[in-house]
Amino acid sequence: MIEFEWPWIFLLLPAPLVLIWIKLRSLSSSRHHSETYWWSQHALPGTATPSNHTKSWLKTTNILLLISWFSLIVALARPVWIGSPTQITPSGRDLFVALDLSGSMQISDLQYQGRSVNRLAISKHVLSDFMDKRQGDRIGIIVFGTKAFLQAPLSFDISTVKQLIQETQIGFAGDKTAIGDAIGLGIKQLSELPSEKKVLILMTDGANTAGKVSPVQAANFAAEQGVTIHTIGIGADQMEVQGFFGPKTVNPSEDLDEATLDNIAHLTGGNYYRAKSTSDLEAIYDAINDIEPTPSEDLWQRPKDSLFVWFAILSGLLALGTIVNKGKVTLRWKTLK
Repeated sequence: MIEFEWPWIFLLLPAPLVLIWIKLRSLSSSRHHSETYWWSQHALPGTATPSNHTKSWLKTTNILLLISWFSLIVALARPVWIGSPTQITPSGRDLFVALDLSGSMQISDLQYQGRSVNRLAISKHVLSDFMDKRQGDRIGIIVFGTKAFLQAPLSFDISTVKQLIQETQIGFAGDKTAIGDAIGLGIKQLSELPSEKKVLILMTDGANTAGKVSPVQAANFAAEQGVTIHTIGIGADQMEVQGFFGPKTVNPSEDLDEATLDNIAHLTGGNYYRAKSTSDLEAIYDAINDIEPTPSEDLWQRPKDSLFVWFAILSGLLALGTIVNKGKVTLRWKTLK
């Protein structure tokens, strides 16, 4: 379907007819003109009568000129081709996930399908399922250990971000835990964006043992920038290990600083969650999915393509053809005279 942005331009369409009428009025008042007129199809008094071939050329010239003028008017009216409606998902949140890659994430104290799996593997699995439900969000990944790094910038390309998550390995960022620096990097990435809702999910199994910024300082700055932080403490609270005198039960999460993680969430308007098992972690991400919902309704848009240039080119080509044809008519008429 074609629409015109400036339809009032079509008011100029009769302009050539007005000019023809003015010229004919001028000719009727003067009988001494002998030149060939652009729109004339009849011999003027005192001139040779044009042949049928010359009349055909004159008629062709007038037709080309009329079509050229019509094409020019259509181009000036700004024609736009309106395509079929397409469905789009509106933008939701800008969401970063800060994933701990410190050495303690290799502890295999969580269960998946009946076998013990390390904390990072479970985190990757549950996080991927969570991301599949976040259509409409831009998601990015920060990894941290001794230092914090941007693993994946914010993107709607969920499949690529998931692939980058799977490529992370324990120790990539060092063996310590820089929680404050991870929050700071997330704020830096989010603060420059115009989105209304900015969310950071921080997942760790320890306490802040590295970095230049303390977690509480970073959380206060996040609150000033309007960034909501949800914190997740991951790791079982009981684990059986083989000791010198036989198996014994230990707490593999004794280094987890729950008080600080809870404070971070509280300062930024988020929530602190404790994941002691795989099912706990899945339930936590379901809860975050409910708290930070994606847009519920899709939008529809119709693509628009401007046709201005095509009608402008057509008008120019026809005008050029008119000039060439008029030259032939003038030469033919002079020959007749």
